[in-house]
Amino acid sequence: MDTPVISESMRAPFRAFESDNPADILRFAVDAHGEGGVALAILTDIRGGASRSLGSYMAIAKDGRYCGYVSGGCVEAAVASEALKAIRDGRDRVVLFGNGSPFFDLVLPCGGGITVTIHVVKEAAAIKLALKRLSIREAAVLCYDSVNKCLYCSSHRRRAGWNADLFSTIFTPATRLIISGNSLETHAVQRVAGAAGFDVLLDQDAPAKILDRYCAVVLLHHDLDREENLLRVALRSDAFYIGALGSIRTHRQREARLAGEFASDAIARIKAPVGIFGPTRDATTLALSVIADVAASRLALFG
Repeated sequence: MDTPVISESMRAPFRAFESDNPADILRFAVDAHGEGGVALAILTDIRGGASRSLGSYMAIAKDGRYCGYVSGGCVEAAVASEALKAIRDGRDRVVLFGNGSPFFDLVLPCGGGITVTIHVVKEAAAIKLALKRLSIREAAVLCYDSVNKCLYCSSHRRRAGWNADLFSTIFTPATRLIISGNSLETHAVQRVAGAAGFDVLLDQDAPAKILDRYCAVVLLHHDLDREENLLRVALRSDAFYIGALGSIRTHRQREARLAGEFASDAIARIKAPVGIFGPTRDATTLALSVIADVAASRLALFG
């Protein structure tokens, strides 16, 4: 293991922008590679508690700029410094922080420990392929080969973590939220979803073909007739979440309308009343409830 010590001869690293969006980090890495050099820092082991999931990424440019997170922000500057040393030496590094590390001055507030593998990128083809997959809303798996010190991209889905000498990270497309409705609630959900980083579309801008397994559909009508067309399309799609406004009594009417066309397990996909808590009596609270429910459903399904 290498010692996480900041060299006085190197430029002090600085954060280029605040984001933990995988596509933002990978795009930064591709650009930095073309501008002189870049390293990727990968969270490859967690001991005890940690604020980031296994496989989290940082990208560190040769000029000291960096983005992404492998912790809650407490070791990122030190990780970036180690990455600059790795770029300078042209050699991958493995560094421990927190619990289990011999360096007492770098303590994680959660009390746990992490291992960060730093890979000096020599060829950006795998990163570009991962970005291409994400752009067409397909999952991408970036695999780090610790023996050959290289990356490759796969479409084969596996859990994040080590498999012999390979460490895999699964990147999935952003949540796409399709909202149907023209009301105060619709606009409130649209605002909160945008702030949460969702790809937000209104139903008139959302043809059926874009309803993939990373899509959520939220129906915010006060009239069952108005939701009918999109609801039927959603039930025939792979959308991971379908939610509809209305009381339990209204939902029973909805179920009765659908019973002759869809099986009971398909109808059971509809979350109604929509949201993670309720009932709500104002648009903002409803929006928070809906977005929390969508986020919780995605987390449960994709991790």
